[in-house]
Amino acid sequence: MNYGMIRYVLFRLLRVIGWLLFLPLIVALVYKEYDSALSFLILAAFCGIAGTVGGHFLPKSRIIYAKEGFAITAVAWIGMSAMGALPFVITGTIPNFVDAMFETVSGFTTTGGSILTSVDGIEKSVQFWRTFTHWIGGMGVLVFLLAVVPMADGYSMHLMRAESPGPVVGKIVPKVKDTAKILYLIYFGITVLETLCLWASGLSFYEAMTITFSTVGTGGFSVTNSGIGGYSTLSQAIIIVFMALCGVNFTVYYFLIHGKPKEAFAIDEVKYYFGTIILASSLIAIVNYRAGVLESAGMCFHHSLFAVTSIMTTTGFGTLDFDQWPSFSRVLLMALACVGACAGSTGGGFKFSRAIIVIRNARNELNFLVHPKAVKRVYMDGHTVAGTTVKSVSAYLGLYVITFLVSTLLVSLDNFDFQTTVTSVIATLNNIGPGLGKVGPMGNYSEFSYFSKIVLMFDMLAGRLELLPIFIILKPKTWKQKL
Repeated sequence: MNYGMIRYVLFRLLRVIGWLLFLPLIVALVYKEYDSALSFLILAAFCGIAGTVGGHFLPKSRIIYAKEGFAITAVAWIGMSAMGALPFVITGTIPNFVDAMFETVSGFTTTGGSILTSVDGIEKSVQFWRTFTHWIGGMGVLVFLLAVVPMADGYSMHLMRAESPGPVVGKIVPKVKDTAKILYLIYFGITVLETLCLWASGLSFYEAMTITFSTVGTGGFSVTNSGIGGYSTLSQAIIIVFMALCGVNFTVYYFLIHGKPKEAFAIDEVKYYFGTIILASSLIAIVNYRAGVLESAGMCFHHSLFAVTSIMTTTGFGTLDFDQWPSFSRVLLMALACVGACAGSTGGGFKFSRAIIVIRNARNELNFLVHPKAVKRVYMDGHTVAGTTVKSVSAYLGLYVITFLVSTLLVSLDNFDFQTTVTSVIATLNNIGPGLGKVGPMGNYSEFSYFSKIVLMFDMLAGRLELLPIFIILKPKTWKQKL
């Protein structure tokens, strides 16, 4: 284990957090929240100085193998969440550290589940930091580090694989550093575009920016108790569009920008993703309209489309309380929550690419029982999926199911109703935020015990990091000195 490189990357990460804390500091000064401004200044200075001093000493070896990549990623996200919780504690917004940690983990992992019962009275700068954690975690802070930290390109790929979602993570361009820059440029461009669109639709610039952070990061924190339901239909429509766009593999945008539409639209995952959004929205709209949820068929489709897009992209915004919808609608939404968005996007969940591989592999196995001599392969985007990838997806599915079952059993100790217990794990493991029952769109996680909150924080981190990094750091062999 290359402890020197782990220390080096963590200190560089601490320095980045220090720079990021200057943004809520500026917001605090603009809105004359001077006590909070002082808190952000002290934290920013501490992170900046400690990160600069600690990151000044280069390790003897900068080699990172897969083990170090997973370990760095998991430890970095835990440490980042602990530091990110301090503004909530110091400003008095969330005095209890476990609750503050839950809110911060939920923010960085873009889950959006909250322990806060009201957000209307929170200071603007703290609200900014709360939603900004979604934006930071959406693309991944280590992906940002890859663009600025000097590291051997062949080894830095292990960091990108450990943090980026999907069964297969590759480079858009030959160098990992350039790939990281391209991803963040696309991410920043989408952020600016949505902010301007929401501002033009009637939101204040502050609201447009904070809601954009939650949208492009597919997080779901809002800045008012009324949430997105309090905004105009136009604003909601804009949010639908950008939620859907941020649930797409960002490689698609690279192809489109460079005039390669055939490559972009040849990706199977994207076609199934958008097809599922339209089909599921139509089915839920029909069921809701027949059940009298709304009198207008058009508004039924609008709110159904919003809910489906929000849940599938694991953003977690809501315009209506879908926990009051017919059983078919609620069950379908929870099923879509497990599938999630596309690989290589800011969304969570099992991912469409994995679901496609699992289904096609299962079909091949069934065909093999009928035709034992037939040679069947799993195809994606017109290419054969490597056997190692199919195997890893199957292993991931097994680990995913085990994590879900064990977490549900542990959370059930709080003795909440069945749908609250089950959907709270679904919502956190898939980084969605809202579930059903006490954690529905109008509920929160404040009533859970500290033990359950810790379990759900584990689920949020495991879901965001695709399980493996979190489980690997729990293995004693990971920390042995010899590689």
